[in-house]
Amino acid sequence: MHRLIQLTLDLFDRAPAPAPAEPPMRSAAPARPSKPGTSGDAVAAPAEPFDRVMAPAAFSHPRANREALLGNSVVGYEFKRGKRRTIGFVVGPDGLVVSAPRWVPLYEVDAALREKSAWILSKLDEARERRGRMDSARIEWKEGATLPFLGETVILVLDPRHAFEGVGAVLHSDGSSLPGVPRHALHLGLAHNATPEQIRDAVQAWLMRQAKRVFTERLDHFSQRLNVQWHKLSLSNAGTRWGTAKADGSIRLNWRLIHFRQSVIDYVVAHELSHLRVMDHSPRFWDTVRTVVPDYAELRGQLKDELLPRW
Repeated sequence: MHRLIQLTLDLFDRAPAPAPAEPPMRSAAPARPSKPGTSGDAVAAPAEPFDRVMAPAAFSHPRANREALLGNSVVGYEFKRGKRRTIGFVVGPDGLVVSAPRWVPLYEVDAALREKSAWILSKLDEARERRGRMDSARIEWKEGATLPFLGETVILVLDPRHAFEGVGAVLHSDGSSLPGVPRHALHLGLAHNATPEQIRDAVQAWLMRQAKRVFTERLDHFSQRLNVQWHKLSLSNAGTRWGTAKADGSIRLNWRLIHFRQSVIDYVVAHELSHLRVMDHSPRFWDTVRTVVPDYAELRGQLKDELLPRW
């Protein structure tokens, strides 16, 4: 059996190419290897009629098209085929995604899943716990709500006295340092009876303007230090990816990075600009990142671990 397995939680990896149609999920039982000499992918052995409704999975990806019995848990996962050389596992907010080369039979994928079952279940547990904490941190869009901006807490104030023409919101800061008291207030040019949707949209528009400004400044700073040129910045709203870079100098950054401290933003910016020199995640790439962000490993961990509010 080929031992081609790659574990990754890297939010910057490129998504694999669209997969061809695979046999649908059949049962929670592990797949049986095909007999020697057979061709094509082996399908998980159907112990039930094809149209029988399966028992709910303990973990289920919303786009699950296969499932596996790992330990005592049934895991529904999204399975993809692509132009890659290894079997890859990604555990994100939605659950498990498994990617495999087109030539690897399904029984080898199932064997790889069982081999790494402890790691997968551990990460799924972590993702579920994190999702619960994120749900509890969901913002209630009203006056007095708080949210992070550049690593500091900002409180929302509805301020209909100001039209804020062409701006929509103004950040006021004071020098107070009382524990638990935000020293930044975002004044929104909205009436006191504004709807939650109006408040959310006004805050998001302001944050995205700040993101464009801050990201542009940091791109200019690090592009000079790395001796590369970027040509276009786009803001994304991706759920599991913080940034991407193309060889033509196009940079795409998730606007929600503006919630983090500048040092974390700097890591993501330097990461993407380093791809303009090394378009992979080889040791040479990480050496390039280290030249401008020596503590990138710590910042990368903060990027994964810090809890952002749910919108």
